[in-house]
Amino acid sequence: MSGPLTGIRVLELGQLIAAPFATRLMAEFGAEVIKVEAPGEGDPLRKWRKMHEGTSLWWYLQSRNKKSIAVNLKSPDGLAIVRQLAQSADVVVENFRPGGLEKLGLGWDALSALNPNLVMVRISGYGQTGPYRDRPGFGAIGESMGGIRFTTGDPSTPPARVGVSIGDTLASLHGVIGALMALLRVKTGQGAGQVVDVSLVESVFNVMESLVPEYDLLGEVRTRTGGALPGITPSNTYPSQDGGFVVIAGNSDPIFRRLMKAIGRPDLAEDPSLHDNEGRSRQAAMLDAVLADWTRGRTVTDALAVLDAAEVPAGRIYSVADIVADPHYNARDMILEADLPGDTRVKMPGIVPKLSETPGGVRWQGPALGAHTDSVLSELGFDEAGIASLRQKGAVA
Repeated sequence: MSGPLTGIRVLELGQLIAAPFATRLMAEFGAEVIKVEAPGEGDPLRKWRKMHEGTSLWWYLQSRNKKSIAVNLKSPDGLAIVRQLAQSADVVVENFRPGGLEKLGLGWDALSALNPNLVMVRISGYGQTGPYRDRPGFGAIGESMGGIRFTTGDPSTPPARVGVSIGDTLASLHGVIGALMALLRVKTGQGAGQVVDVSLVESVFNVMESLVPEYDLLGEVRTRTGGALPGITPSNTYPSQDGGFVVIAGNSDPIFRRLMKAIGRPDLAEDPSLHDNEGRSRQAAMLDAVLADWTRGRTVTDALAVLDAAEVPAGRIYSVADIVADPHYNARDMILEADLPGDTRVKMPGIVPKLSETPGGVRWQGPALGAHTDSVLSELGFDEAGIASLRQKGAVA
């Protein structure tokens, strides 16, 4: 398998979610990702959530296509190996707390002196500068301080979290985007390498739409509104006859008119006060009540049939069981099968995005700890005796 990042070497000095998810995306599109793990336990993600034969199922997904080398960063020889790898790397991705790599002699100044074209993606809670830089920060804190939790949930309950580590993955995506932009600069001869400074807080904040100007100019503090999307009407979640829910996004002007006619309310479709989003938003409560009355009289399937026929964007809320069984997911190869130890087959998510000429793919699942230590060291020029010596000194495992 090759991909658009074939020939790009990425050195991962990270663990858990943010840095490893970024490198997973690069590995899926052909980059050679060398993941440095501590001997013994390795990345803590290996033991997170649900397990298969002692290894996390999440691990097999998060680390697919990566090479694992077990290197002791407390050993001078181990640190020398990382420096040597950085010399031949195009990208280093790390999520140490700011200053952590500098204490090891692996900071930006040290590594860029060895490799001026190096791109270094640094993912942290608050960024590499500023008064909060030294604070520890996980995705949950990024979500809280970035503004998304204040706007998530029902107004009658405390702020809710999204059901996945969205703060970490948003930071990962910003890290990959930054890495590719910085790589383009290097590969097209426009300049040398640089630091891509990614903050968990800022990555969440970056997707918060018009939150700031609404507050600054209008004094509006956007807060929790349940399933509704404030100021975009109608767009909400409505109950059905069979206990499920129907999500309806009828918020463009022509779609709104089609929606009202489909539910038997042509009077609202032609009402001049509802002809634009501003007018509809002033009467959002009334429109939500009308739609809820209509959906309550139908099953989810029946309601969606009417809305699909009217070309109104609508859908049911999927569980993982719905996703795995869905024909559209399967037709687009979004549900793949993988081999795990013990002759076990398991379904895994497919590759995103879909590239027509150089698609991504899966070569192997997350490897055993240190599975590639010897082969990577051999590529660096170590012979069997040299590798045995490093192992004996505790520099690698």
